[in-house]
Amino acid sequence: MSGHPPAPDAAYAVPTETPVPPVKVLVVDDHAFFRRGLVSVLDDEPDIDVVGESADGQHAVRTAADLVPDVVLMDVWMPGSSGIDACTGIKDMVPSAKIVMLTMSDEEDDLFEALKAGATGYLLKEISVDELPSAVRAIASGQSFITPSMATKLIGEFTALAKKDGGRARRVPAPHLTGRETEVLRGVARCRNNKEIAEQLFISEHTVKNHVRNILEKLQLHSRTEAAVYAVREKFLDGE
Repeated sequence: MSGHPPAPDAAYAVPTETPVPPVKVLVVDDHAFFRRGLVSVLDDEPDIDVVGESADGQHAVRTAADLVPDVVLMDVWMPGSSGIDACTGIKDMVPSAKIVMLTMSDEEDDLFEALKAGATGYLLKEISVDELPSAVRAIASGQSFITPSMATKLIGEFTALAKKDGGRARRVPAPHLTGRETEVLRGVARCRNNKEIAEQLFISEHTVKNHVRNILEKLQLHSRTEAAVYAVREKFLDGE
């Protein structure tokens, strides 16, 4: 009889978890000192990988096409091609990329043009170094992220659009939203991200995500921005 212990049964092997790949980030800014600062902050995060840098919009489009980043951090105003023009070009080349404007510009027109060009977020450069990695993770996971002061301006624009559209007759009956869906829609209309809505309502982010998906399906809308405009137009924020 052999004195060696029996070989372990392969059926009882403990499965190993598949590691989650890091978020690939492209940083675009014409100011080298600021750009290198962003890269340094993000490179310290083990789950974020800065795959490239660009100093102008045209180079950013080419670089994004080559590297296929998950998130692009980009200034609005740069020499040659603006960040907004580059946003349009990147979305054409890499539709999966989430583009975030990180800028000094707090002009409403820049915010609206960036969102129309396909930007997922709009952050002012006053954001702290502690907040930036969390913002990148949130955006990579599919959330929108807008600096609070700019979100206030966005809500103001929604309100103006709602008043302008107020006289138009409803073409279809209003869909029924549950009480919880209504609460989530109000959070969306106030430009809160999933985490903020979850904390306010004492539910999980996953539950909020499911509610948002159901809301868009019921309202036959395509984005959180459209849902926010709908909520303001239909007076969901009145009486809170």
